Amino acid sequence: MEKIGDIIDSIAHEKGLSVEKVTEAIKRAFVNTAKRVLGEDLEFEAELDEKSKKINVYQKVLVVKDGDERAKEEPERYITLNEAKEIDPNVEVGDELRYAVEFEKLGRTAAMRLHNEIEYHIQRLIEEQLFEKYKQKVGTIISGTVTRVDEDENTWVEIDEVKGVLPKRYRIKGEYFKPGDVVKAILKRVIIDKTYGIYLELSRTTPKFLEELLKLEVPEIKDELVTIEKVARIPGERAKVAVASHSPKIDPVGACVGVKGVRINAVSKELKGESIDCIEYSPIPEIFVARSLSPAIITSVKIEGEKAIVTLPADQKSKAIGKSGINIRLASMLTGYEIELVEKGSLAEEKEKEEPTITLHDLFKE
Repeated sequence: MEKIGDIIDSIAHEKGLSVEKVTEAIKRAFVNTAKRVLGEDLEFEAELDEKSKKINVYQKVLVVKDGDERAKEEPERYITLNEAKEIDPNVEVGDELRYAVEFEKLGRTAAMRLHNEIEYHIQRLIEEQLFEKYKQKVGTIISGTVTRVDEDENTWVEIDEVKGVLPKRYRIKGEYFKPGDVVKAILKRVIIDKTYGIYLELSRTTPKFLEELLKLEVPEIKDELVTIEKVARIPGERAKVAVASHSPKIDPVGACVGVKGVRINAVSKELKGESIDCIEYSPIPEIFVARSLSPAIITSVKIEGEKAIVTLPADQKSKAIGKSGINIRLASMLTGYEIELVEKGSLAEEKEKEEPTITLHDLFKE
C-alpha cells in the first residue's frame, strides 16, 4: 500500500484527529483484514515505515521446542527450533519469526475488506472524539434544529456534527415541535449506539434546564454573586427556585425576577408558561420550609426528623396547598421534608403546644 502515510496525514487533518490515533486505527484495519483473509487464528502485526510511508504487515510464528506437536498441527502458527535456526541462527524457543504479507497479491476481495475496515475504524475514532467533546457538555444547554418527529413522538434534532433526540417523556407536556423549529434543551447524556451511532439525549423537563436558563438570563448568577441552592419543578406547570446572595448589596430574589419581571418571564416563556416562584434560601430548616410555602403566611414550623409540622391560619391553608396540591408538593420537593399542615387554633395545634415549638418570630429574632 503505497504512501499510506500521506493518507493518514490527510485523514487526520480533514477529520480533526491526531495522526497517532489515525495511524493506530489503520494498522488495526490492516491486521483485521489479514486475519479475515488468511485466518482468524493467525497472528499479525503492522508497522508504518516512516521513510517509504508504507504499512508493512507481518505474520508472526512462535518458535517452539523440537518435537512439539503444535508445529506439525499448526505450521502457520508454530515452528520448531531447528527449522527456525535455518532462517535465523540466533533465534531461541519463545521467540517469534515474522513473515512479510504482500497485500497487493491478496486480490480484490482483500482490498475491499481493507477499505471497509479503514472506514469502520476511522468512524469509531470520530465517534470517540465526539463522545469526549460532548461528554464535557453534559448538564449544559445546547440548541439545534428539528429534523423530524418519529412515530413515538420523539423529536430528532440536528446539533452541529451530531444528532440529538428529545424523547417524549422529556418534553414539556403540551408542547410540540415540527421540522425547522429551533429547540433548546439540557444535554442529559451522550450515547453510542450500534444502530444510530453517536447521538445526544436531550431533556426539557429536568430541574437542571430551569437552572441553566436562569444562568443565561441573570448576570448575577453567571458572576456567582447569586447562587441557585435548590430547584423543584413540575414541568410546564410550576417551579420553585431557592436562591442565595453572596453580597449584602444584592437581593437574590429581585435579581432573578428582574425589573418588572423581565428576567423570570423570559425563562417562563421558554418553559411554555411555567410559573416560577423565586424564594430566598435559608440554611435554617424552619425558615426555609416557611418560605417554600409562599404565598401562604406561616405561623410556626416544627421539624421532627424528616417531617416538618407547619402551623398556619385557617385562611392560609388553601394557599399553602395550592391548586391540586401543587404548592405543597413543590415545597416538599424543594426542602426535602414531608410537610404536615396544622390549622392555628385546632386540636392538633393544641397537642403540638405541649412540646416546644420554634416560631418564625423566634427565628428572626435570633
